[in-house]
Amino acid sequence: MTDNVVPLFKEPTTTDTNPAPTPAAAESVRPVRVWKRTARGLRTAVTHERTRTAARLVARHGMYVIGGTRITAKRTWDGRTGSRYERMIRAAEAAGNWEEAKEWEDRLTRFRAARHHRRMDLLKAPQDAARSALFGTGLTVGGLLALGIVLAIANKDIRDVVAPISAVIEAIRWIVHVGTIVWGPAVTIGPWLALLALWGVGRQRQTAPQWALPAQQRDDAGAPITPSIVVTALRDLGIAPLRGAIKEMGDAGAGMLGPIRIAGCGVEVDVTLPSGVSTAEVQGRRRKLAENLARHEHEVFITLPTAARTVRLWIADSGALDEPIGPSPLVTDQTATANYKTGKAPWGQDLRGDAARMSLYQRMVLITGLSNQGKTAALRALALWLALDRTVEFRIADLKGVGDWGMFDGLATTLIQGPTDEHVIEATEMVEGLVAEMERRIQAPPGTVFPPLVGIVDEAQVAFMCPAVGDDKRPYGGSKATSRYFMAVRKIHNQGRAVDVVLWEGTQDPTDQNLPKLVREGAHTRVSLVLGTESQARMALGDKAVDGGAAPHLLRQGLDKGTVVVASDGITIPAGQASITVRTHYIDTDQATAVADRAKALRDGVTTAHTVTRGPAVDPLADILTVLGDNPRVLTQDVLKRLAALNEDAYGGWSFLDLKRVLDGTGAEPYKSDGRMVIGRDRITRVIAGRPQTGSASAAE
Repeated sequence: MTDNVVPLFKEPTTTDTNPAPTPAAAESVRPVRVWKRTARGLRTAVTHERTRTAARLVARHGMYVIGGTRITAKRTWDGRTGSRYERMIRAAEAAGNWEEAKEWEDRLTRFRAARHHRRMDLLKAPQDAARSALFGTGLTVGGLLALGIVLAIANKDIRDVVAPISAVIEAIRWIVHVGTIVWGPAVTIGPWLALLALWGVGRQRQTAPQWALPAQQRDDAGAPITPSIVVTALRDLGIAPLRGAIKEMGDAGAGMLGPIRIAGCGVEVDVTLPSGVSTAEVQGRRRKLAENLARHEHEVFITLPTAARTVRLWIADSGALDEPIGPSPLVTDQTATANYKTGKAPWGQDLRGDAARMSLYQRMVLITGLSNQGKTAALRALALWLALDRTVEFRIADLKGVGDWGMFDGLATTLIQGPTDEHVIEATEMVEGLVAEMERRIQAPPGTVFPPLVGIVDEAQVAFMCPAVGDDKRPYGGSKATSRYFMAVRKIHNQGRAVDVVLWEGTQDPTDQNLPKLVREGAHTRVSLVLGTESQARMALGDKAVDGGAAPHLLRQGLDKGTVVVASDGITIPAGQASITVRTHYIDTDQATAVADRAKALRDGVTTAHTVTRGPAVDPLADILTVLGDNPRVLTQDVLKRLAALNEDAYGGWSFLDLKRVLDGTGAEPYKSDGRMVIGRDRITRVIAGRPQTGSASAAE
């Protein structure tokens, strides 16, 4: 029996693997408190996807019932009162449609008169009902008795006299009996049927909030644009007066919309805003409006048509703007020709899918945008079309110098390619040569016809920012009156178009320094690719175009290459708009070379100069000071004679216009003394003393 005894205490052995825990270990494994476990469990349960799905389900169907009740109550109220007519009157007044407002007011008057007539009839209804019941009962009983008498005579049984009345009484008893049986279940089921009907109304009108709708109902990206979608998108813009006006309209806001028209790869609709809502408020919420329409921001354009208080929405089909457009007609049509005066360049397509054609006749062109967005290709496409007119002469300066304009070698009379200061100097002298040719044409006899002369400077910002200074101490870059490039451009802008001397410039990332205000405002055709900010968009296109809806800063960098916003009278722009968006045809280098070869075949042969021929360096201001001598002032005619005697090669062909050109903007311009034009020595001395010795005008600003 001793073998079955269990010892009360067990002595520790070396094989024991569970020694007693130390106080520190016991502290580290202390159990989590109950309230913490409960809180964690509740948080997990509340944030679980199943809980959230159940909450959305309850909220969705609950809002269906609430929304259905509201809609049914509103319909009942509208049917019993004149509130519907009053809403329509307010909507017509807000839209300025006074004839429609008067018509609805007449309808309201007729409705109130008919309602008053019905109410007056109800006052006499109890008396009429009692009288009708008395007469009806008497006639019914009399009829049944007469029927009973007929039956009694026919059956020879006196009891049949009351048989019809007994049958009616028995029928009434059965009706009451059946009604008693049905009434209980009907009272129980009736409210649920009414609730189901209200739920159905709310579900049909989608009265639940968007977050509570199932995923397949919330994902409506790319859905066709309908009036209800447009009105809902406008209502949810966050503009309180607009939301309130839509709620008060009897037609739920449909009266604001014009017809939805198919326009290219999208649709277009005019929206007449109610009183108290400005067009600027809607334009400022373009992104939110696009999201409400289930579109990306770049797929919605807001412009202002001619009608007052109206915005025009163009809404692209989802993804349509990411599809490329077709090739240029210059590539596909080998017989294409051009006419500088009457023709229009096939440049691309507008957002409606219509061909966008640009007139270049006597128009200065400015194209700007961020780097590597298709600026050179867009500018070159216009030049390639115009090159198919054999009468046009080109003088081109490419200050990038990577060969983008190389196909014009043998087509342009001047082709400068390179980014250095030396290339800027040559480009400046090329533009000054355009000025000299312009002045020669201006002095020609009236009626003289000249061939078009087009100067092109690509990457013009390099010229404006050039720090080089000439031997006459005048900077080539900058935007002051002493800047040679700036002043030459300004002179062409001022008078060139009158004698068919025009200048096209391409520049990138515009600022006030690399694209002076006077230069950008001198362009007749202003074009912008994607830009970084609205302030740059205003520099590129002007305030009027941007205020009217032009938004090159909202284009997508890298994705909208070649898409331009144009402000010009040379392209067809819808009435009321200040700009138009065009997706230009891309012509690659090989295709451009082929088009240029066709243009060369139209000409007898053009020798292209790659540098500008320069004469000996002269300083006109210093030479003028020399010929003035010690005289305080000298007649301009005498100054011209003395200059010709001083340097026949440089000044022998000068006229008063050349003298004026040199002195314009310097502060030493010719002025009248005793009724004759003179030049003052003190003024010339002051200008020469004030000329910069180093640096550039742009650097000094």
